[in-house]
Amino acid sequence: MRAGRVATAVLVASAVVACGAGKGRDLVITGTPPAVPYGGPLHVPVQHGGDDGVRAARAESGAAGRALECDGEIYSGGSSGPWSKGDGGATPREGLEVFFDIEQPDLPRYGYRVERKEADRVLYSFDVGGRTKVAVVVAKDRKGRPGWGPETSASCDPAELPASFTDTRPYEIWTDRDGERVPVTEVTGSAGPEHCDWQQAHFLSLGRGRDARTYARDPENVLPDGMLTVPYDDDVRMPAGAHDTGYRYRDRRLWLTGDPSRVYVRTSHGVEGWARVKDGYGCK
Repeated sequence: MRAGRVATAVLVASAVVACGAGKGRDLVITGTPPAVPYGGPLHVPVQHGGDDGVRAARAESGAAGRALECDGEIYSGGSSGPWSKGDGGATPREGLEVFFDIEQPDLPRYGYRVERKEADRVLYSFDVGGRTKVAVVVAKDRKGRPGWGPETSASCDPAELPASFTDTRPYEIWTDRDGERVPVTEVTGSAGPEHCDWQQAHFLSLGRGRDARTYARDPENVLPDGMLTVPYDDDVRMPAGAHDTGYRYRDRRLWLTGDPSRVYVRTSHGVEGWARVKDGYGCK
């Protein structure tokens, strides 16, 4: 899938596929129809603009993107590539299975229901609180896609998915001062990837697009020299001008100042100064 994805560098570096996300649970359920099901067309021509932002995700996700009911912006979306004869499914449900087998999305692999059905297309939705958070349109015998399989798909921010799912993922869902889950496009974190031997480090990403910034906690000095703009400091005094963002994750509380080279994380043990990662650095 060519997806217009809004994601942080940390998520890209540490993402894992969702093969086991819902193992033992039914992929398709009967479910309860929404009060107002999606009433738009199931086929909407996709547009590839070469961007990686919200606008591109909407344009590239076709009907699936239109079927979402996100609290915030669309998180990811795209259209499927071609496959060989015999790879497609014999039924719409098998076409949904093809989506997970071929695309390997980091999404729940359970609890989808049929929201709309036409002769050659079916819209499957994964709902939270009666609202569509993941949408997949499967189609039959499209050009370069014999049999049933995915045509377009889209999803809301992971923070809008159930905690029972996101708690099993490598990324962190932070909360605000009211205890509400915060989109990962605003703030998220994760341990460093093992294949680069960075698992003793921890990363924190803020913002999206051109405003995105990534910070690192590196108590064991496992990150390469020159990767951080300033040194990580595990014991600092909170600057007088720092302000509490309200973002929380377990005992971590995020504070910011006007200096973008460092963020401050208050824990039950004190205050740490996390250093900004230079643009372009990442685990290869």
